[in-house]
Formats: sequence, structure tokens, C-alpha cells
Amino acid sequence: MLGSLISAIFPWMAAASIYIWMVLVAAGCSMFLLVRRWFDRRDAMFAAVLYAVNPYHLVIVYWRSAFAELLAATLVPLLLLLILKAADGERRVIGPLGLVLAAAWLTNAPAAVMIHYSLALLILLFAWQRRSTRLLLVAGTAVALGAALAAFYLLPAIYEQKWVNIAEAVSAGSRPSDNFLFVHTTDAGHDAFNRIISWVAVLEIATIAFAALLGRLWKDRNHNLWQALTVWATACAVLMVSISLILWKILPKLHFMQFPWRWLLCLSLVFTLFVSLGLQQWWQRGVLCAVSLLVIILVWHRVQPPWWDTAADLREMRDNMADRIGYEGTDEYTPVGTEPSSIDKDARNVTVSGLAKAAIHVQRWDAESKSFTAEVSAPDQLAIKLFPYPAWRVMVNGRAVDPALRSGSGQILIPVAAGMNHVEIRFVRTWDRTAGGWISLITLAGILGIIFRGRQDSR
Repeated sequence: MLGSLISAIFPWMAAASIYIWMVLVAAGCSMFLLVRRWFDRRDAMFAAVLYAVNPYHLVIVYWRSAFAELLAATLVPLLLLLILKAADGERRVIGPLGLVLAAAWLTNAPAAVMIHYSLALLILLFAWQRRSTRLLLVAGTAVALGAALAAFYLLPAIYEQKWVNIAEAVSAGSRPSDNFLFVHTTDAGHDAFNRIISWVAVLEIATIAFAALLGRLWKDRNHNLWQALTVWATACAVLMVSISLILWKILPKLHFMQFPWRWLLCLSLVFTLFVSLGLQQWWQRGVLCAVSLLVIILVWHRVQPPWWDTAADLREMRDNMADRIGYEGTDEYTPVGTEPSSIDKDARNVTVSGLAKAAIHVQRWDAESKSFTAEVSAPDQLAIKLFPYPAWRVMVNGRAVDPALRSGSGQILIPVAAGMNHVEIRFVRTWDRTAGGWISLITLAGILGIIFRGRQDSR
């Protein structure tokens, strides 16, 4: 949504760069809010800039273009900040924490999984340190609140998984076992990127360990927090290596993160804090910045491989969209029982499946609504250039009909009688979308009511 808003205001060629700058600045601001609890303004600014341009963020910007995941990086410092406030006994933390968790679901699902597991780990640590069960109640309530606020997305996302081949999301190449650090597969391009991200992980882990030795004074003053950050960083590091495979198999939904090195999103926060604490001298930070710039320049010119799509591939995709041919989606989002490769991309939107002759006139062919007439010489079936998602509703001459499926491809077949047939196809709101919307709306109304009442009482 943010990207489309930017592209509506600025030239499309500049949209990605503007988006990246906005997100990195927002990430720096959220880190600044966190570290001001301990640092003066100058040190907080250093930490904010370092977090914004930490190595993993640069990988996202220059290699992955995973813009949703990059945006989720703005939420990780806010998560830790609110957990610390809850651990310190501050009131009115549940609402903001719930908003952060809801924003995670609405930004990037794999990042939301990481954020929720991180919340669980940190809350358990602080609850154990303080012998406080109240923290568990606060976290549980915030999780429920976040899920309710994001229910308009989350409920359909959970329920509608059974419509599609969701297991393909963790097929060969995208499985956790294929993406641990320094793993080898039969795909040379995959392994080339894996080596880059693996060395980035090693760099961050080694830097955290070195900076921890230099920040022992701060450790003595903030022992509980230091312990929590160390455990968090250790958990992130362990989950990126193959010895953790059993955890990826048994922990709920963890395998849908696909890439274990995604834990660098959370590890980068610890990396920033430890570097900011351990490197206090200006010359140390100067050396770090100079080395970072040198690495970026060298990698930019010597290491960075080309993206696997060429300019010709992108032009073909653009032309296919302009010609309404469309583009081939990912396998995990195609309906169960369909085969995209069997579809004739050059076929018309509506054709006769059998031998009958037909005069077809398309009146409307929008994303969620199609309308056309078909005058056929004999009873037959019309092959529609659509996959059979359950939300499609088909009306023929004002009566609802159940479409059949074409053998092989799985595309929709609509039975029609001889003569004139008026066909309408609409993508309707299924019960899960309606229920999710109402849950989110009622939850939001309840929060606003509590805020309004609290302000009235304070007067």
C-alpha cells in the first residue's frame, strides 16, 4: 500500500528508491526511540544510523528487494522497547504492543512469525528474572489484541490455505533445510546467494561477540537486559544453522519462514546495540564506518551477482500485463488440483469447450467481476480463463450454477444451454473475510472507546 501510494505521487522509476529511503529512516527512528533509554543523543544517533544501514538491510536493498520484510525492520526495536516497558511495570503497554503485533501481520507474515517467537522468548526471560506472571498475561493479551486487529487479513489467510497448494511454499529450494548457513544444493545460483548471506551472518555474530567483550561495564549495570539480548542473539544464531532442523519441524508455522537466515532481521538489532555499546570511541566508530563503506564498494563492483531476471524478462512481463495475458504466479497460491503450465496463455477469456458454435460477446472483464453473453448452437461448456477459487460465484441467465473443472489444467468450465446465455461471474466475500472484518472493526471500536473514556475520566 505504501509503495502504491508513492508510485501515485512520484514517477514509477523513482518509487523504489523513495520507498527504501523512507523505510530506512523509519527504522532508524524506531531504534533511536529504543536506545534513548540508555544513550545520550549523540550515541543514539549513531545507533539509529547503524541500524538503518546494517549489513542485512543492505542485503535486502541490493540483492533481495524484499521490501515488505525491510518495512518490518521498523517494528523490531519498538517490540523490544515495549517489552522493556512491560518488564519495568509501566501501565498501558498492552495497546501499543498489540498494535505492533498487528502491524507485523499486516506487513510481512514471515517477519510476524519471527516477532511473535521473539516476544515469547523475551517475555519468558523477563518473567523468570522478575518472578512475574503478570508479564505472561500482558504478552498473551497483546498477542490476542494484535490478532484481533489484523483479523481481516489473518482469518482469511489461515482459513483459505486449504484452497491452495500452500505446501509448495516450502518445496525444494525454499525449505529451511535448503537455506541454512553455508548449505549446498544442486542450484549454483541459490548457493552463491547463500554464501553471501552466510558471511553476513558470520560477520554480525563475530562482531556481536567482540563488542560484548568491550561493553562489560554496561553489562554490569544492566545485567538482566544484557542476559536477555545474549539469549535472543544466541537463539537467532542457532536457528540459522542445520543443528536446529528439528525445531523448524516441530515449532508451529516456523517452517513457513522458509529461510533460516531471515533471523538476521532480529539479530541485526542486537548487533546494533552491542556495537554501539562496545565501540564508544569516535575513532573506533570511524574505522567501522570506513570498513563498511569499503566492503559495500568492493561487493558492489566485484561480488554482487546479477539478478536472475534480465531486462528482457522484465519487458516480457510488462508486455504480458499490457496485453492482458498476465503472468505466471507462484505454485503455492494456485488452487488445489490446477496446473498453470497447462493453460494456453494466448487463449481468449471465453471459448467453447466442445463442438458447438458460439457467438461470444464480453461486456465486462474486471479483476473481480466478469460479464458476457454466449449464443451457442447446442448445449455445451464454456472454458473460462480462470482458476476455480471457491469465492467465484457463477450465474447463468440469473440462476446460480456450479462450474466444472477442465481435466489437466483445472480451469473453470461453465455449462450452458442452446440459445442465448447471459453469464455473470463475481468474486464474492466469503464468510471468513466478513467475519475477519467484523472482528477487526469491533476490536478497533473497543480500543477507541477505551481511549475516549480514559480521556474523559482524566478530566
